[in-house]
Amino acid sequence: MTVRLNGIAHLYITVQDFAACRPFYGALLPFLDMQCLIDTEVLYYCVGSRTGIAIRAASAEHAATPFDAYRAGMHHVCFRARSREDVDSVFEFVRGLGARIVHPPQEDDWAPGYYSVLFEDPGGTRLEVNFVPGKGNLAAEVELPLPAERQARLSRP
Repeated sequence: MTVRLNGIAHLYITVQDFAACRPFYGALLPFLDMQCLIDTEVLYYCVGSRTGIAIRAASAEHAATPFDAYRAGMHHVCFRARSREDVDSVFEFVRGLGARIVHPPQEDDWAPGYYSVLFEDPGGTRLEVNFVPGKGNLAAEVELPLPAERQARLSRP
């Protein structure tokens, strides 16, 4: 037996500097058609686009610990866009917010037609927005798992 999920209900991202990250997410999440549900001194939580996204202040004991994508835990969060144009729009928007752009919109080998932008919030947490046409890697013509050479290439940091 298997369970077929219906997406991700919500994500909580713990940020090192809540005061620096709150304005960034306060602009980004409404741009992603999300509405604020909670806005306190330690938690900002929005819902919409079939999910919820929260940022929470790090505890005092971890407030000086910077985000590291290669430490145990989350590497990055990727949001699915409805079109390549949406990816381009997010790129322009976050660039206007002063986000560090890891890579501008580009095609990659993750899936047929994979197109994404990768950027960081003010605390260094990596966020991605991608578009994959059709069924992507779940299309009937795609053989899974991916060929070993492609797996190796995609596994590099």
